[in-house]
Amino acid sequence: MRAAEFWKAVTVDRSNVLERFFETLRRHDVPFCLIGGQALNAYVEPVVSLDLDVVVAADRLPDIEALLADTFALERFPHSLNVSDKDSNLRIQIQLDPRYATFVDRATTRSVLGFDLPVAAVDDILRGKIWAAQDETRRGSKRQKDLADIARVLERYPELRSSVPADILTRLV
Repeated sequence: MRAAEFWKAVTVDRSNVLERFFETLRRHDVPFCLIGGQALNAYVEPVVSLDLDVVVAADRLPDIEALLADTFALERFPHSLNVSDKDSNLRIQIQLDPRYATFVDRATTRSVLGFDLPVAAVDDILRGKIWAAQDETRRGSKRQKDLADIARVLERYPELRSSVPADILTRLV
């Protein structure tokens, strides 16, 4: 089974939400890149998740909601715009935090989920995971996953260890 078919089966995606989402961004020339756990899967041993985290170019954030509203269900949160479809369990989360804006400029095309997609640089993904792990407003289970993702990065890229704050390093197994 190909990666895309596997992920579609896991997310029970009967509406091709992933393809439709990327096509919408590309059709409207919206620069974007993957961040978070799925992006990390392009660099280290993959882990399955129903979440897909994306950042779009900062200058396109004001109009992104209007571009997606006709095709997807949208729900706005303080730091994300969540994109979904009733016929899929996939949860696309567009990051609204301005700290992520520069990630798009350093992204490179990599294979993720059976697609060639722009993916944030590994050190940017690590930085985002550190921010998430230190965010006390996030659910504890999400912060634990962030720590596991940081550990995955450091196992493959030990040279990045010096960029991880001591308070995070002490929490890693």
